[in-house]
Amino acid sequence: MVRISNYIKRTTEQGKEFFTLELQGGVEIVKSQETGKNYMTARKASMSCTFDEATCISLIGTELPGSVKKVECDAYEYTIKDTGEVITLNHRFEYLEENDATSKVEKSKSTIEDFMSNANVKNAFSSNGELVH
Repeated sequence: MVRISNYIKRTTEQGKEFFTLELQGGVEIVKSQETGKNYMTARKASMSCTFDEATCISLIGTELPGSVKKVECDAYEYTIKDTGEVITLNHRFEYLEENDATSKVEKSKSTIEDFMSNANVKNAFSSNGELVH
């Protein structure tokens, strides 16, 4: 499950305003690469939407099926707001639906006739369509 945790007003290159919703995944424990100590965090992803600001506000706290996953992408520079340090990343976090196409469900090729041909008739409900006690 993910939760809508915030919304952000953004502007296109043409000057048109729109909103994105911030989606936050569940809490997870990760190990610091610098200190080796564990800490808790939650992955976040943003998603564009067609909602007005009032609707975005009302959606905060709403839970949706799915998860926020780390996805590889082309390298890009990112500035850490707190320190001003510029780092290069080659991943982003993306919302994936619960029944995403990556989790294929294979359908059975058998038919009802195949099933019934293997059924034990002695234990069947009825062989002539009538219930007899």
